[in-house]
Amino acid sequence: MTSASLTAGGRLAGQVLDRLAAATTDAPGITRVAYGPGERLAHAMVREEAEKLGAVARVDVAGNLYLTLKGRNPDLPAIVIGSHLDSVPHGGNFDGAAGVVAGLAVMAELVGQKMQPPRDLILLVTRAEEAAWFPLSYPGSEAALGLLQPQALEARRSDSGRTLAEHMQEEGFDPDAVRRGVAGIDASRIAAFVEVHIEQGPRLVAVDVPVGIVTGIAGGFRYVDAKCLGAYGHSGAEPRFARHDSVLGFADMVAGLEAEWDALERDGHEATITFGRVESDPSQHGGSRVLGELRFTLDVRSADASVLERIEARLHALFAEVGARRGVTFEAGPRFTWEPATMSPALIAGLDRAAQDIQMPAPHVPSGAGHDAATFAGAGVPTAMLFVRNENGSHNPHEAMDIADLDQAIRLLFRFVTDFDNLDQP
Repeated sequence: MTSASLTAGGRLAGQVLDRLAAATTDAPGITRVAYGPGERLAHAMVREEAEKLGAVARVDVAGNLYLTLKGRNPDLPAIVIGSHLDSVPHGGNFDGAAGVVAGLAVMAELVGQKMQPPRDLILLVTRAEEAAWFPLSYPGSEAALGLLQPQALEARRSDSGRTLAEHMQEEGFDPDAVRRGVAGIDASRIAAFVEVHIEQGPRLVAVDVPVGIVTGIAGGFRYVDAKCLGAYGHSGAEPRFARHDSVLGFADMVAGLEAEWDALERDGHEATITFGRVESDPSQHGGSRVLGELRFTLDVRSADASVLERIEARLHALFAEVGARRGVTFEAGPRFTWEPATMSPALIAGLDRAAQDIQMPAPHVPSGAGHDAATFAGAGVPTAMLFVRNENGSHNPHEAMDIADLDQAIRLLFRFVTDFDNLDQP
């Protein structure tokens, strides 16, 4: 698709994405640190573009940005389109930002076609979605709804070691008000929250379709510093019956958990199980030693809470079984969790109808990764998501979303917004 065949909103979206990439390049990718200069610059850039379109800007106590285009009936709860502008270190340009500029593009289409939305349209740009900076799930969107737990403000940023509260204050925001639960938006005043995001997996690429409608967002649990503890020994002198080998203990546990994953898939369930970091102490390990300690992380995700419970139960049973057989012990360490989120059936139906109206294929797909949309769904807000085809995954410099695919999502979202009050509302 040539630039001329894009919508006006699509062309604006592409221009803003190009400017964001140029301003936040950090080879080999881009970096927009949460509550740092890159995120600050991105918020200012999007705000400027929205204000040119006539949107009214405000910022809440946590720094979330609300850009409101007045609707025909502003007394009605608003349609909110939102995502984030921070990135992982040396990441891609589209994760989060594509969703923000999609909302900006819908505003541009409304203004360009001299159409007023049926109710207020708010572009919500959240803060600090990427857990690479603070070990938290969606602190910006939680703060927007007044739901961020006070202790979360003491979480420390991975690069600076300073707290979320300190970084908020440094950026000119009010962590004390966040601590008191001062919300930026009332959940009951949101008719629909819709997030556009690049797909972070291969489903849309595999079926050769530019846009998908998300059915649900996986929840999960993560152990960030687990250990398998055995005993160091001489590789030649330590006989097999006397060994407490942490490598073999860990391997048995992994094999046992994968067997559980196989069983779940046979039963028709979806989950992911990932050992993202496996390491031994370089000051202790060696080519002629039985390894006495192995550390690892474990990340488990599913949109079905009962599946998560089943996997965790099996994990702890394996800790005991393998520990007894191999003479090792497992220490799970700190546990980090987030809840699954189901998208609104009514909004999915509305997006389905919008896609049919404009003759756009839009298959239903799950989301294995977490998103701000999960916060809104968890707070009882009717929530929906659109995925945009994207090769090479995300959280890396090689994200490969085509602006023409994003333009398709913009067309679908525009149709959904303009037809919203003709839908059967929940």
